[in-house]
Amino acid sequence: MRKFLSFALCALLCCCWTTQAEIFTSISQMTDLIYTEKELVQSLGEYIKAEESKLSAIKSWANKLDALTRLSTSDPEGYLAHPVNAYKLMKRLNTEWSELETLVLQNPSEGFISNMSIHRQFFPDEEDEKGAAKALMRLQDTYQLDSEAFSKGKLPGIHSNVMLTVEDCFDMGKTAYNDADYYHSVLWMQQSLKQLDAGEETEVAKGDILDYLSYSVYQMGDLPRAIELTRRLVAIDPSHQRAGGNLRYFEGLLTKQLSELNQEDYPPPSEEPIQLGTYTRPKDHLPERDIYEALCRGEGLGMNDVRRSHLYCRYQDRNRNPRLLLKPIKEEDEWDSPRIVRYLDVLSHEETERIKQLAKPRLARATVRDPKTGILTTANYRVSKSAWLEEEDDPVIARVNQRIEDLTGLEVDTAELLQVANYGVGGQYEPHYDFSRPPFDKNPDGNRLATFLNYKDEPDAFKRLGTGNRVATFLNYMSDVEAGGATVFPDFGAAIWPRKGTAVFWYNLFKSGEGDYRTRHAACPVLVGSKWVSNKWIHERGQEFRRPCGLTEVDRS
Repeated sequence: MRKFLSFALCALLCCCWTTQAEIFTSISQMTDLIYTEKELVQSLGEYIKAEESKLSAIKSWANKLDALTRLSTSDPEGYLAHPVNAYKLMKRLNTEWSELETLVLQNPSEGFISNMSIHRQFFPDEEDEKGAAKALMRLQDTYQLDSEAFSKGKLPGIHSNVMLTVEDCFDMGKTAYNDADYYHSVLWMQQSLKQLDAGEETEVAKGDILDYLSYSVYQMGDLPRAIELTRRLVAIDPSHQRAGGNLRYFEGLLTKQLSELNQEDYPPPSEEPIQLGTYTRPKDHLPERDIYEALCRGEGLGMNDVRRSHLYCRYQDRNRNPRLLLKPIKEEDEWDSPRIVRYLDVLSHEETERIKQLAKPRLARATVRDPKTGILTTANYRVSKSAWLEEEDDPVIARVNQRIEDLTGLEVDTAELLQVANYGVGGQYEPHYDFSRPPFDKNPDGNRLATFLNYKDEPDAFKRLGTGNRVATFLNYMSDVEAGGATVFPDFGAAIWPRKGTAVFWYNLFKSGEGDYRTRHAACPVLVGSKWVSNKWIHERGQEFRRPCGLTEVDRS
């Protein structure tokens, strides 16, 4: 059956059909797939009734999916809040449903095929499945979770019966392997092998797992273990096309290394199982990666008793603003320098739901500005979908804009439109600045080196707007997040956790107009939950009398 389905899948992929792609970047849009899958299951049930005697295998598969979709449609966002559910949804709709369609075509059923044809254009594609797999690996790294925890559905603060099979783990490993990401390939191939050795039934061949695993271990520089794994592969399949050659190559390479070290024999491979921490994760483009991820886990925070003693809460009426006199807003200090404040009860439940409703049909993959060309493009370090809303769209947007102006005391007529974002599987936005950096930042020191390397050729990103730089950021949290999803500031060790209905505000620029580089911040990957935010980027123009220029380059008050 598996060989036939594999053949059917290959045949199907040869056809040209449209997909929406990048569905995995928004939990909200993925909820539509839950209902789509449910409808397909119902259609499949009708087809099975018509030809039940010939389609017993399909009927069994449909019964399993029927139970799953009943669970998922009862609370779609809650179901997709678990990243393994989201990954398996991507995988099912990208691979298994397509395999099933090809099988059904051998005995055409007009109703089922018609239903598939209607919905197929909205199916996730290979990039979505790959993106969801990489999201699990990103969560694994950020929150230091081993592959077994994911496989058994054990995530911080949540336990579920959703499981990853041997085949799921194998496919995760292959995704990493095909990207030359041997670090994650080792972790997931090892987990696949562990579950297979424990007796889990699967059609994945042990030799295939050992083949990928041994080469990935070799790429991680562990020759003794690579030799041991390759010997196991040769013992299982002496005629394996690559195993014998790899074994001779690995042994020759190790002999050469021992000769250079004047050693006669090499130590036996470690008997400790491969797990998180066995090998060092390769460095990447982000210099503050370790600090950033530690903050996402709630570690390495810069808050202490002395700093906390300088933080206060108050009722804010913004110099007796008429709209705040009868109901002052609750304001809390989140950080003292640079000053970050949180406003409570900024958005009502009805307002957040209306904003989500307006944004959802317009959600598109969030973009970043290329530092060299100034052109907006997608990037792996920003995984979310966003939409831009203006006052003409709905009265609620006008109310929110007015509220932001009242709370901040800043002019919002020159601000950008309200941006609404929904984060997908492992959704994140790695450390970045909200303001545009000048191309003459020539003398960075300390962690400013990252600024110089990444942005030294950046054009004036906002010049065409004619409204100056982004002077401040107002960020609304429109959902609670069960785990992960904090807003962190690596430069000074702050972590701000989402609380529905609240908003945080900070200045990106000093009063002189110079950028405050301490405000480099990030949106941590969402571990469990669906994160909705909206933000208003307020620009310099119009603030001349509301926030006058200071006497020094770094005046803040």
